[in-house]
Amino acid sequence: MPVNLQKGQKVSLTKGNPGLKNILVGLGWDVNKYDGGSDFDLDVTIFMLGDNGKVPSSDEFIFYGNRLHKSGSVEHLGDNLTGAGDGDDEQIKVDLSKIPANVERISFTVSIYDADQRRQNFGQVSNAYIRIIDEGNHQELIRYDLGEDFSIETAVVVGEIYKNNNEWKFNAIGSGFQGGLPALCANFGVEVE
Repeated sequence: MPVNLQKGQKVSLTKGNPGLKNILVGLGWDVNKYDGGSDFDLDVTIFMLGDNGKVPSSDEFIFYGNRLHKSGSVEHLGDNLTGAGDGDDEQIKVDLSKIPANVERISFTVSIYDADQRRQNFGQVSNAYIRIIDEGNHQELIRYDLGEDFSIETAVVVGEIYKNNNEWKFNAIGSGFQGGLPALCANFGVEVE
């Protein structure tokens, strides 16, 4: 049985799962039907952060245009342009044993592509979640359902894994941002052109 988390809860990934090495992070969502006329395209972006809460370099900014970290520790498995269907909409593979020493936490975010032009926000998104699966036995370890408490936000920090006393833990964040991906990039120290 997976551990179902509430916003702000933290739980250890490795304490109850000694030897846990390869995890799959799945994120999913549904979009509410409304008459805006444009399709929704939600994108998962991963920020690998140092102890200052910023990316050490642009290499630690993982998204559909830079899908594999040079260490092999984090791999984005591809962009889903519609979010249609059941199950995970986008997935990320993480090898905990390969995460560079200068990376203290890995933040998983979702933003709406072209949200301003399409007049879209997370108030129109439902059933958003993040889950972590042990790739060794395909068991779901953790699930965090975001709930429906967003209105004008166009990006969300869903959750993060972080190192604490040689243990990997998960933090259910669920924090919304206005300004989409550029706002997330500014928050985590990624310079965008």
